Amino acid sequence: MALIVPFRALRPTPASAARVAAVPYDVVNAGEAHALAAGNPLSFLHVSRAEIDLPGQTDPYADAVYRKAVENFEMLKRQAPLVEEDSPSLYVYRLKMGNHVQTGVAGTFSIDEYERGVIKKHEHTRPDKEDDRTRHMIDLRAQTGPVFLTYRASHTVDTIVNDVMRGATLFDFTAPDGVQHTIWRADEGELRDLVAAFDAIPSLYIADGHHRAASAARARQQLRATAGPHCESDRVLAVAFPDSQMQVLPYNRVVKDLGSHSPASFLAKLREQFDVKEGPATPARKGHVAMFLDDRWQTIDLGEAPSDLNASDRLDVSRLQQNVLAPLLGIGDVRSDKRIDFVGGARGTAELEQLVRSGKYAVAFSLYPVSVDDLMQVCDAGGIMPPKSTWFEPKLRDGLLSHLI
Repeated sequence: MALIVPFRALRPTPASAARVAAVPYDVVNAGEAHALAAGNPLSFLHVSRAEIDLPGQTDPYADAVYRKAVENFEMLKRQAPLVEEDSPSLYVYRLKMGNHVQTGVAGTFSIDEYERGVIKKHEHTRPDKEDDRTRHMIDLRAQTGPVFLTYRASHTVDTIVNDVMRGATLFDFTAPDGVQHTIWRADEGELRDLVAAFDAIPSLYIADGHHRAASAARARQQLRATAGPHCESDRVLAVAFPDSQMQVLPYNRVVKDLGSHSPASFLAKLREQFDVKEGPATPARKGHVAMFLDDRWQTIDLGEAPSDLNASDRLDVSRLQQNVLAPLLGIGDVRSDKRIDFVGGARGTAELEQLVRSGKYAVAFSLYPVSVDDLMQVCDAGGIMPPKSTWFEPKLRDGLLSHLI
């Protein structure tokens, strides 16, 4: 079963929703956050990235940052204003990006089920990032950005969601990046039906937001001493989307140098193992990796993945790491090696070309996107996805629905 629980959302008024809504805290750096929030005192980035309102070079983990976040949160409650719903509810949240549309259900989900593996994860988390969001939640007494979940599509859930969308919208606006965000509030009957429909879903999968989920679990442990059992901190704010509607973009790689190789010798080494030929910037299928080297795109054909590999090691991103990046370029741990960087697929292959042509990087690799089914297979086997292997678009917005704990 997958437990979904209605909650009394803290939310902006419809008139202020577009100004409050902000990209997730972890997809922008401090400089980008500052630029996005400039001239908009209602931007939720003043809460999620409060260092933008402190002197430059402020440590983002300094005590002053969390104090400023609380101050800005309280100010936003008054000025936006943010209002708390008079009764618990669930919400339907639709994202539209160009021709792509995906519609999920927003609510709170059981941290007990997260810890038991009903809500499955595929990523290791970093202690420093957990420390940051745990303190942010505890100091604000709120979860202000939803975890992004997926599940194997349910016709029953789809039917109820369509019923909810026949009603009046709560929010409907297009963000500066062109993504349309539309939210409906379920009525009492639809709410009960959604709870029952999710009860028949065996597993949920974290697509994005592993640090938020882990931090919510840690915040729950710390708050239990004062809040007691069976409180709001027993649940985590999330939006769950059917797998059939998810859009996964590749997480591409750029490498600063070729180590001991020249472009010619690196290419020769590749050709000892793989078929390499002129090809497009975007790989045509699984097993193909596009490489931008020496001002031209070529396709590396990795061939069929050996059948004895586990679900994670069969992925193109793993095979590129194991067969090219580690043995030929000496990049062992992509989490710590400073010679490699990552470019989300939303930025396009033109970004890869620009980075290499600028001289900052020697080679770029454009990957075929991992599928949601690949991710689920890895999770179901108890595995971990390779670092930086999935980029989900479009992104949810922080500040539209907050969960007070």
